[in-house]
Amino acid sequence: MAERMGFFTDTSVCIGCKACEVACKEWNGVPDDGFNLLGMSYDNTGGLSANSWRHVAFIEQPAAPDFRWLMMSDVCKHCTHAACLDVCPTGALFRTEFDTVVVQEDICNGCGYCIPACPYGVIDQRQGDGRAWKCTMCYDRIGDGLMPACATACPTESIQYGPLDELRERAAQRVEDLRADGARLYGADPDNGVGGTGAFFLLLDEPEVYGLPPDPVVTTRDLPKMWRKAGLAALAMAGAVVAAFVGGSR
Repeated sequence: MAERMGFFTDTSVCIGCKACEVACKEWNGVPDDGFNLLGMSYDNTGGLSANSWRHVAFIEQPAAPDFRWLMMSDVCKHCTHAACLDVCPTGALFRTEFDTVVVQEDICNGCGYCIPACPYGVIDQRQGDGRAWKCTMCYDRIGDGLMPACATACPTESIQYGPLDELRERAAQRVEDLRADGARLYGADPDNGVGGTGAFFLLLDEPEVYGLPPDPVVTTRDLPKMWRKAGLAALAMAGAVVAAFVGGSR
């Protein structure tokens, strides 16, 4: 296994240019999406989807003396404990040597089990296709020693790519520098509900403001217990059937 790689997205320097969205689409051949503005917002894509693997959110907040913009480029979190991997029946979802999570579109059968399993609502099925799609952290690029397309295109270095441990150290210092502005990290804690994420964020407000779940948990955490109970129940039922058969044959 190679060194774990990841994303640190510093939302404090995001300018909402959407260069990351465009670069992602161009490099990965992701279809066009989101040409209609949503109400009065500049957010034309609305969220992550099969056709938007990077999503730049625009949040307008009242603030003295006028208002402020909060902007964030969201992406798949590449969870340490990835429920999507647990439920995939074909092995289409796999963990790479960089500890990222990737969908192999040629193996995906479109069952959709991974979609409700994701605590972040990242994975989506493409209309007319049926298969699951999401960010691959540009697996083909990083395998050749290149940065993902989104990080390469980001003009302010809001999206930073590199060894995860180094990114966490850098992010911790950045939070200290911006603590007076309400900075906090999201997803970096290895003791959170998914064991930490391979893509984490510096936020300037609560996660809910950005559309992120405040306390995500791996949705398959109770599966081993459920399987054990199911196995015991099956054994008990089998024992009862055998006992009834033996008793009835006397």
